[in-house]
Amino acid sequence: MKTQLVPKKIVIIGGGFAGVNLAQELLKNNNYDITLVDRHNYNYFPPLLYQVATSFLEPSNISYPFRKLFRNKSLRFRMAELQKVDTQNKVAYLSNGSIEYDYLVFASGAKSNFFGNENVQKYAIPMKTIDDALKMRNTLLNTLEKATLVTDAEEKRKLLTIVIAGGGPTGVEVAGMLAELRKRVIRREYPELAGSPSQIYIVDGGPNLLAPMSEKTHAAARKILTDLGVIVKSGIQVRDYDGSVITLSTGETIEAKTLIWTAGITANTFEGIPETSLGIGKRMVTDEHNKVTGLDDIYAIGDSSVQITDPLYPKGHPQLAQVAIQQGRTLAKNFTAMATGKALVPFKYFDKGDMAIIGRNKAVVDLFKNKLHFGGFLALFMWLFVHLISLVNYRNKFRTLISWATAYISRDRSLRMIFRLKD
Repeated sequence: MKTQLVPKKIVIIGGGFAGVNLAQELLKNNNYDITLVDRHNYNYFPPLLYQVATSFLEPSNISYPFRKLFRNKSLRFRMAELQKVDTQNKVAYLSNGSIEYDYLVFASGAKSNFFGNENVQKYAIPMKTIDDALKMRNTLLNTLEKATLVTDAEEKRKLLTIVIAGGGPTGVEVAGMLAELRKRVIRREYPELAGSPSQIYIVDGGPNLLAPMSEKTHAAARKILTDLGVIVKSGIQVRDYDGSVITLSTGETIEAKTLIWTAGITANTFEGIPETSLGIGKRMVTDEHNKVTGLDDIYAIGDSSVQITDPLYPKGHPQLAQVAIQQGRTLAKNFTAMATGKALVPFKYFDKGDMAIIGRNKAVVDLFKNKLHFGGFLALFMWLFVHLISLVNYRNKFRTLISWATAYISRDRSLRMIFRLKD
């Protein structure tokens, strides 16, 4: 009689790009018993959070419940937060119990990095989760309503001034979207604000916006935003914020009631993972197979991982969606190889390029390590296509396409409602 092998238990912490792609690929392999753990009951698409925050997309356009995504699949889902890991006994302690594992995979992503500034953390609006996006949407709309009632010119100016810290893709796209809203929507829907001064700033510590991209893109992004009326401040950092006054590294101050924080991220950390296994940005240092150094049977992928073995990326791969997706799929192949006694494949990142959309008709795209640059309508089409195909299922793709088409034709979206949850 043939002995039935007991499947090894793989526990995946985090259901973002990395975790979901790992889980989907592992479902093709019956050598493993898979459990996915996430503090939310849904997967969501972070690159489009700002469109939820600026009322262009509904949260349901960019999110999908895990249990429906993996319906009729041999995967267990557990809604919980990881609190600590017992690496000796192979037990993960969650907010609602514990779970044993044979292999533990961290795909737990990152959170906003406020660089130890407690005031900024208290008063600024981050852009990392659906909750953040909805908070930003409500805050912006509430602020506009307050501005319609204020008679003091200085106070109205503060309410209508927005500062965005961080000139990466999220910061640039938020700035462009807000500028479009100011130009096409606010002037029509808020007649009380006609003639009132409003300013949008984008502040970045580096010399250029969209720093990893090409010089052509740096120039194009600055010109597009400037043409939209956005004030760009490069080589400057936000040092403090008390909810009303932003202090910059130059000593200059900006009076504003809204600070949107997109200036940096840091990996989530957990008790039980030693400091010696952490590298830049608190990311877990891994080998070429995404195994965490110094620990047995523990892996990290996506924003949780920093892999310094690739000579092309000696400081680790960029914290982008494509890295997370590719690492998740590669690790799944290696788990299959481990189960069948085959050689493991080292992770090699295939850079598909960088892109950003700035306003209604403007986008910038760099391909082949910034050797090929696109702008204008072609870049816009490429951006739309890449983001559509990256959504988790066909329902999301279809609904988002319809929403974009409606917004493009009408130059508007009718999602500017303020919803409040009472305790």
